[in-house]
Amino acid sequence: MRAGAFSPNHIGNDTAILNIVAEQLRKRGCEVNIYSEEQLMTGKVTERIIVNMCRDHRSIEILQKMEDDGCLVINSGYGIENCTRERMTRILIGSNIPYPESLIVSTDEAVRDRLVKAKFNRCWIKRGDFHTMHKEDVSYARHAEEAQEVLQEYFLRGIKRAVINRHLEGDLIKFYGIAGTQFFYWFYPFMDHYSKYGKEEINGRVREIAFDLERLKDICRKAAEILDVKIYGGDCIISPEGEIRIIDFNDWPSFAPCRTEAAPHIARAIMAEIKKHNESSPSRR
Repeated sequence: MRAGAFSPNHIGNDTAILNIVAEQLRKRGCEVNIYSEEQLMTGKVTERIIVNMCRDHRSIEILQKMEDDGCLVINSGYGIENCTRERMTRILIGSNIPYPESLIVSTDEAVRDRLVKAKFNRCWIKRGDFHTMHKEDVSYARHAEEAQEVLQEYFLRGIKRAVINRHLEGDLIKFYGIAGTQFFYWFYPFMDHYSKYGKEEINGRVREIAFDLERLKDICRKAAEILDVKIYGGDCIISPEGEIRIIDFNDWPSFAPCRTEAAPHIARAIMAEIKKHNESSPSRR
């Protein structure tokens, strides 16, 4: 399970999706044991097939070592690490996934002049070293001076690296997907009053701009493959011209608006990965 510190405002939702998936796996004949992230870190997990929602950096290291030792780990510890902000930004931009123009900086840098020169009149400051844990880990800045102030606050909090994304105008969309399946769910969080921190309101009223849904699915499938995550979700902006750009990509989100529909697909995807794993390494069954 995901430690509570890594489920800001979503502890119940994160717990629910894992429990429902566990039940789906049991219905398919699997024996499933549920552990806390703390139990993983204290060495109490010895199974060779690990289905996890972990986020703590110590857990990620353990998962990576288990994976290197031949365990099946879903999502991969390497994929979870790839979804931390700086790594994700570098990977997506380097792989030509549509993504906002961004600067990657140290929080003790003077960036005001760089932002002015780049015409980042409005931007988002996001901690680069880790997953989001607090509301302030993703901050909206209305101008370069405010962005510099946010960076200073990050520095004082002990956050050393940050990603600065240019603010994009358009409709905000949230999506969920499962690699290897046809499952894909999207919605407008502003219209559905679905929010973790209320920052969806910054983009304002949804205009329901027309966009190519198959293009969005294709972008998400490619991003999931590049980042090495099977169970994923995230956010994108649809520009007034219908252009799609990913602004966030998460390893195993809560699937809160669609968990009942998603759980059987997640379970089937896990079963397919188990079959593939057993066929490739029968001695590790």
